Amino acid sequence: MCGFVGAFDLSSGSKPIEEGLKEQLREEVLEMSKKIRHRGPDWSGVYTGDNAILSHERLSIVDPLSGKQPLVSDDNKIILAANGEIYNHQEIRKSFEGIYNFKTKSDCEVIIPLYKKYGPDFIEKLSGIFAFALYDSEKDLYLIARDEIGVIPLYQGWDKAGRYYVASELKALEGHCTTIEEFPNGHYLFSGDPDGKPKAWYKRSWMEYDNVKNNPKACDEKGEIINPAVIEKVRNGLENAVKAQLMSDVPYGVLLSGGLDSSIIAAVTQKFSKKRIESDSKENAWWPQLHSFAVGLEGSPDLAAAQKAADYIGTIHHEIHFTIQEALDALPDVIYHIETYDITTVRASTPMYLLARVIKSMGIKMVLSGEGSDELFGGYLYFHKAPDSKEFHEELVRKMSKLHLYDCLRANKSLMAWGVEGRVPFLDKDFIDTAMNLNPCDKMNILMEDKKDPSKKTQRMEKWILRKAFEDLLPPEIVWRQKEQFSDGVGYNWIDTLKKMTEEKISDAEFARRENRFPVNPPKTKEEYYYREIYSRLFPSDSAAKAVPHEAGVACSTAKALEWDAAWKKMDEPSGRAISGVHNKAY
Repeated sequence: MCGFVGAFDLSSGSKPIEEGLKEQLREEVLEMSKKIRHRGPDWSGVYTGDNAILSHERLSIVDPLSGKQPLVSDDNKIILAANGEIYNHQEIRKSFEGIYNFKTKSDCEVIIPLYKKYGPDFIEKLSGIFAFALYDSEKDLYLIARDEIGVIPLYQGWDKAGRYYVASELKALEGHCTTIEEFPNGHYLFSGDPDGKPKAWYKRSWMEYDNVKNNPKACDEKGEIINPAVIEKVRNGLENAVKAQLMSDVPYGVLLSGGLDSSIIAAVTQKFSKKRIESDSKENAWWPQLHSFAVGLEGSPDLAAAQKAADYIGTIHHEIHFTIQEALDALPDVIYHIETYDITTVRASTPMYLLARVIKSMGIKMVLSGEGSDELFGGYLYFHKAPDSKEFHEELVRKMSKLHLYDCLRANKSLMAWGVEGRVPFLDKDFIDTAMNLNPCDKMNILMEDKKDPSKKTQRMEKWILRKAFEDLLPPEIVWRQKEQFSDGVGYNWIDTLKKMTEEKISDAEFARRENRFPVNPPKTKEEYYYREIYSRLFPSDSAAKAVPHEAGVACSTAKALEWDAAWKKMDEPSGRAISGVHNKAY
């Protein structure tokens, strides 16, 4: 995981940028790159060509000694700046034995021979999380691409002269580019294409309900298991994803909130942590003791559950406490790093930001986390109100398409603020296909007969199939713990304080004039107004304001799902406690 800035000027055809302007642009790109050095504190590198400049800030996770970037091809014609991890790089390397002369052991270097062989049509061959800028100096062409879900952030912009820029974070472009946009996930942009527009490289059949509605079911309408092979496929798929993502030449750990998702990732990681994955488990791991990390207010729900999970799994567990005042003091720094004023993201990012600082202080440079599970399996509590399997599945597809705006953004930027890489096995490309191709009925919260009293009906718990797949790896109180959103689980008083504080700080008069103060995406609540004030001081352009999602919802739902319950249309509260009758401690 790293950060990069790329600048491209192909407007003059093959005519190189004149030397004086080239040096000026190089200095500007270096200044832009310094703004994201927190993403890559281990090394800096820059390439300056006739019509392209690439600057890279490196966080060394794989091949710390020789993998510095920008990477250059064996014939010195192709230059690459990449951010992320390519988990199947060893397999790809083997396919180029005797064909391409690799200069480093960097996992990202495989992008170069793939491009040389296939042109821009190779991206589907990559398994990983990535954003990259590749410059073909011989043909004077560039290729920009981002992973399928958008785990890795990427922004694009244009300056007043029409030069094109890409950067790992918005802050590198703000104040320099007149227009800034998020680069779309699952897309690539190749300057050799006639239309010059990003093209989708990631397309899946499960994006349409009709293609999954008749897939085999794990259980019948009564909740009885009729096809255990479906559950086993979930288990095997996620274990394979975790194992692949343990690729690391530096110490790593796991985030453990005590919820189902992070506990499963921690348990499976522990299963493989004793051996070195890179040597096909033939060597003992360099750091065989697995450390887990939990954050919360004193006495929070997550801390107690995380300790139970850690004791059962056998990790070396670290419980990090924060105070309300510490979190409030951190808000401007958090908003600067996460580059959003979205309420849910700010609430959840603040404790994660504080946690990342402690993790980095202990020498851990990479952690595995449980993001993505709720979007794959319908884990948010509002999914209990889904009217049918079609609505359920289509909401999952909508949630998956927006992950890069919320949970992935939070996990990546909160951690990378301190130079800690986050990996998300639930969002492994193959496992996404496994989970999203499940029959939606296996994920829904159906009513089942009570085995002790057939006259009664009980509602099946959210993410039932995932819980069944891993119930032997965790204690029952963790396997069957109700979904608790991270911003709630760190301590209910955190959100309650934010709402109270912002209600007091933003006057009714100020809020009444919000559309004049913020004509782009006017805040819907005083809490959002408060975050927006901070954001606008840091990122004052309209482009920056438009880059933030602005959608009504309840308990992390999309706007479309508000149609499931008439009462929700009058609400705009992302906390899981907003789901009355489902959350055990609803408002």
